[in-house]
Amino acid sequence: MQQYTLYILVENQAGVLSKISGLFSRRGYNIDSLAVGVTNDPRVSRITVVANGDEYVVEQIEKQLNKLIPVIKVKRLVEGEFVSRELCLIKVHSSAVKRFEIIKIAEIMQAKVVDVANTTVTLEYCETVEKISTLLELLKPYGIREVVRTGTIAIEKGASESSK
Repeated sequence: MQQYTLYILVENQAGVLSKISGLFSRRGYNIDSLAVGVTNDPRVSRITVVANGDEYVVEQIEKQLNKLIPVIKVKRLVEGEFVSRELCLIKVHSSAVKRFEIIKIAEIMQAKVVDVANTTVTLEYCETVEKISTLLELLKPYGIREVVRTGTIAIEKGASESSK
């Protein structure tokens, strides 16, 4: 199984996300990450989907997505030809003694401290999935209380534009 990243440009209207996710679930295709947001045109939303599967299943999903009325464009991004990021908020248990160590790890990984309380430190980290996994592993011994992730967003490198 290979990991695929697709972006889907859709009309910005109610029910579109339900149609898209329904298509994936009907095919028994698990979504690893799903992120949705408005583009520079407020009438158009961009959905970024990361999923594992084989070539045949991905081709079938692309064809089915292209048949949906609110879908404007579907594109599979090619590994190495796009930039992707995910935003993550991580709340870590922090005694006064360990707080400095956690903040030092955040500095090394270039994460931002966004909240400090008596018993916790909350970090913001916007990076690749791999680097987020590394930071989580480094923080695990301190006791991660909560993790919130946005899902991956991706954009092609260079001069290409998704709206074309």
